[in-house]
Amino acid sequence: MAIDNLRVRISGVQPVRQSFFRVFWRSVNLALVVSALMLVYSAGWEYSVRRYLAGFDEAIIPTNASPEQRVEAILSWMRSGPPRSTEPNPAGLAARDPETTLNYQQLLSVCGTATNAFLNLARSADLQVRRLLLLSPDRRAKHVVAEALLDGRWIIVDPTYRVVMRDAKGEMLTRKQLQNPQTFAEATAVIRGYPPEYSYEKYAHVRLARLPLDGLRLRPLLDAIVPRWDEKLDWSLLLERESFFVLTMAAVMTLFLLLLRMLLGWYADQRLHVPRFRLRSTLIRAGAAFFTTPEIK
Repeated sequence: MAIDNLRVRISGVQPVRQSFFRVFWRSVNLALVVSALMLVYSAGWEYSVRRYLAGFDEAIIPTNASPEQRVEAILSWMRSGPPRSTEPNPAGLAARDPETTLNYQQLLSVCGTATNAFLNLARSADLQVRRLLLLSPDRRAKHVVAEALLDGRWIIVDPTYRVVMRDAKGEMLTRKQLQNPQTFAEATAVIRGYPPEYSYEKYAHVRLARLPLDGLRLRPLLDAIVPRWDEKLDWSLLLERESFFVLTMAAVMTLFLLLLRMLLGWYADQRLHVPRFRLRSTLIRAGAAFFTTPEIK
């Protein structure tokens, strides 16, 4: 009697599991289709942005220019380029869209978006560049600059003031050199109105404090596990270009949903023993039917 009752309970649970599985299976398939469409769309978006930036570089950078000349050409365009559009309400502008940051005066006057504009053009011109956030003692961002790899050294470029940081002898400076108060004073003395608080004692490439709950205190943990993690990977493109960020997220989501679908397929076959739509076998049969020469009787 007890065995019969157990069988009844199991037989009652199985249809519920199958019904729940079918709902979840269809939801995952729908999400996979949406993420795949988003991946295709974002890939096209990123491609169009790259084409736009390549055309921009061709217009402002001389052919066969050296890396240093490419940096100076971009800064020269930012300093004295053609008249730019203005917007009565710049808060509504897309700060991470290169086509916007390169064409609005207000965005080229703010350190974050001016640096984004420089980084996008520099990367399109085959330069190795990355963003650098200058931090206050409480680790709040006080200014944003760029680093460019020139002659094997990460040189500081300040796109907001359209300058490469140099000492009194005209030598290009790294962030380590600018941590010296005397060198910093020499470099900024020739830049009109340069705030002395934009110093280099504290800095970061990625500001995790902007995440909820103060970045979940991830930075000390990451620093302990992988020292200098924010320099080992180039985070700038994810942070400065919306199209690339969407493309990356779409690719990650598509991969995750594909793996989840494979796991659900295994569960359906090995645990639930329910029939399901098999995309691969269906495509194989469709391909065979399409390419097979029909028999003439």
